[in-house]
Amino acid sequence: MKYISTRGNAPDLSFAEAMLTGLARDGGLYVPAEIPRMSAAEIAALAGLSYEEAAFRVMRPFIGDSFTDDEFRGILSRTYAGFRHAARAPLVQLGPNHFLLELFHGPTLAFKDFAMQLIGQMFEHELEKRGERVTIVGATSGDTGSAAIEAFRGLDNVDVFILFPEGRVSDIQRKQMTTPEDANVHALALEGDFDDCQARLKDMFNDFAFRDGVRLAGVNSINWARVLAQVVYYFTSAVSLGAPHREVSFAVPTGNFGDIFAGYIAKRMGLPINRLVIATNRNDILHRAMETGAYTKEGVTPTISPSMDIQVSSNFERALFDAYGRDGNAVAQLMEELKSGAFTISQGAMQALREDFTSGRASEEETLATIRATHDSTGEVLCPHSAVGVKVAGDYLDETPMITLATAHPAKFPDAVETAIGARPDLPAHMRDMMARPERVSRVPNDLAALQTLIKDRIAQN
Repeated sequence: MKYISTRGNAPDLSFAEAMLTGLARDGGLYVPAEIPRMSAAEIAALAGLSYEEAAFRVMRPFIGDSFTDDEFRGILSRTYAGFRHAARAPLVQLGPNHFLLELFHGPTLAFKDFAMQLIGQMFEHELEKRGERVTIVGATSGDTGSAAIEAFRGLDNVDVFILFPEGRVSDIQRKQMTTPEDANVHALALEGDFDDCQARLKDMFNDFAFRDGVRLAGVNSINWARVLAQVVYYFTSAVSLGAPHREVSFAVPTGNFGDIFAGYIAKRMGLPINRLVIATNRNDILHRAMETGAYTKEGVTPTISPSMDIQVSSNFERALFDAYGRDGNAVAQLMEELKSGAFTISQGAMQALREDFTSGRASEEETLATIRATHDSTGEVLCPHSAVGVKVAGDYLDETPMITLATAHPAKFPDAVETAIGARPDLPAHMRDMMARPERVSRVPNDLAALQTLIKDRIAQN
């Protein structure tokens, strides 16, 4: 299995090489050269399996010879050992033909744990085998950072630096990043928004002298292994509702497009998916692009669903790559145009995108109303991101079962939940002292040179 860049001008890599590399050297994102397909019989055979075994069968074709079967099974066993639900990703019914996929039972209470715990184990195994050390730099709008720190804290072969937008994450999200005491993790509060964090991260990858000097690796959803891990719960949930013998639909609250792109990969693998619904908050660039064909940045507005406060959705590049017939030059041209604030998607590419995706938007008022209505009718408490998904899913309910992805535990966003239902959700017992723990955080300017100097200084101290 080989991996190629969405911009067509970087070396082809193995799975392990692509995982450790993150962003391609031409600025593109790695994708499989071919998408393996599962037969209907293979999909049906996932029914009743443990999550770990289902994950092995879904992901194994993408791994190639990077890990042996025994190595990969051991990695999966360690990956999900810290999840606090036996099903890992349980389904809850919200109403007729509408289901909620709870993805918040991992160590940091967010769907990012499914992928981050996996690549933490993969990185550790591969780096030990190679006798190498890397520097991981990540950008986060909230949940990726805490999941990355939890996955890599205390590891011998990794230094972890997480950039988050100062004042634009929830208190719990910030505390999860700033309270770990491990010497190899560093929380950096950047002056700016998430798009600034993501831009500085890409700048570091594109500075090859710095990148090679610190052995830079990435764990944002630009890393293909992150996307691959998320493919699994599309299969397990769909099979629970009758796939492959009947179609299912998914509504996915998304900002960076990684989680819903995983659903697209599941569909390409043979999972019978009817709709993939992109659910956005008021920072609705993806919805506007699907409606008009114009991908135009309009600035980021802070919302009660901060993990979706994004205007540059990195993984959308992967969808564009396929929509343009895997023409790397066309994608590179679009990304160059985006530097000026916008690009227009061709008619043919829009037709291809609309064959797989549809979209919707939820206002702040609609998000709060959805939290309130869902609690009143089912007793289920939604985080604001999950509520965006549930609201948008409601516009597409039909005879096909709809699964909405619940991306975070409501206790990570207590202010929004309290506004909606008049009560603050409790943190799980193992996190209840979180707010009292001392913080370790460095406030940094939105300046590439300053960030690079800080990172090199910290590495030298270790």
